[in-house]
Amino acid sequence: MQAAIKKKYGITTELDEGMGGIFEVFIDGKSVYSNQTTYRFPEPEEIFAKIDAAKK
Repeated sequence: MQAAIKKKYGITTELDEGMGGIFEVFIDGKSVYSNQTTYRFPEPEEIFAKIDAAKK
């Protein structure tokens, strides 16, 4: 996912390693995706839509 975001937007992302398979995406400190609610890893297009919405 980091590589896909870097390629599309030129944004360098941060990875905070944890435990338990939790995957969350924050934009400007706000949670925009959590696999704790969807129970799956997101498709890149889902995260791209969240980034696009945050840029508006």
